[in-house]
Amino acid sequence: MIRTLPYKTKQFFFVLIKISIVVGAFYFIYNKLTHNTALSFSEFIDFSTKNEVFSLKNIIFLLLLSIFNWFFEILKWQTLVTFIKPISFKTALKQSLGSLTASLLTPNRIGEYGAKAMYYSAHFRKRVMMVNLFSNVLQMGATTLIGAISFSLFILQYNPDINYVKLSKFIIIVLSSLIILGFGISKSRFNIKGFSVKKLKQFILEFPKSKLAVGLLLSLLRYAIFSFQFYLLLHIFKTELSYLNAMIIISSMYLIASSIPSIFIFDVVVKGSIAVYLFAFSGVNELIVLCIITIMWLLNFVIPSLFGSYYVLSFSLPKNNVES
Repeated sequence: MIRTLPYKTKQFFFVLIKISIVVGAFYFIYNKLTHNTALSFSEFIDFSTKNEVFSLKNIIFLLLLSIFNWFFEILKWQTLVTFIKPISFKTALKQSLGSLTASLLTPNRIGEYGAKAMYYSAHFRKRVMMVNLFSNVLQMGATTLIGAISFSLFILQYNPDINYVKLSKFIIIVLSSLIILGFGISKSRFNIKGFSVKKLKQFILEFPKSKLAVGLLLSLLRYAIFSFQFYLLLHIFKTELSYLNAMIIISSMYLIASSIPSIFIFDVVVKGSIAVYLFAFSGVNELIVLCIITIMWLLNFVIPSLFGSYYVLSFSLPKNNVES
């Protein structure tokens, strides 16, 4: 049906979709900031101003950390996707920020897979989506590795009220399900829109291990940057937590938050609730925690997504099977 539409009509709908994505992202950002039941925008501004968070020195330092955070994310994408098609850093930036904006309203940024794939011609797209999966798995691996160690230390230090029987059952069920699923997939011959399990295995085996190693290193560097940024904000708000104690709670928070499905635009709510609970053990004021979560969200997702909106609006489909 779409193919039968006149060219100008298809172009009109294409432009309308791009504008809708950007307007939708802007609206939800605005709505989240102005209708936050846990922290009103005026309260956030007043409390942050009182603590001199928005001084020129603090803003420059915090923005630099966000720039480095996204620099390593873009470099990671460029490194990994080069196995499929070599791209410049500028192209990787366009794809990373554009896909961030396009995926802002989707659960766990699932829309990022399709958004990045759209930058490539049809015969590249399945493999590009796999590369994006590798990128996210590497970042999740860094979060899980550091988070598991930190959460263990958190339990030893603060002894929270946890039902270990239910927790153990949950972990066993999840691990058993993953093992059964993996075994079932390995023995089956089903196709996912032409992407067979055999081709998937071949792609994984052929993917350069050196690129995966670099990708993991860049993921760890990103983790070190945004977790330090969180600690810096704790310092700016004059909390008395040491770096080690702060990192134990911060890493535990990211571990728990990353395992909870959520629409990405409400990620600030999820992290806020978890952070308030965890930091309460160390006596950090709830208002400080909520302000820090909001600032982290603004710095690392809202501001980059605003830049990404330009790439969404200027996006055009690849022509003649060549990546745009």
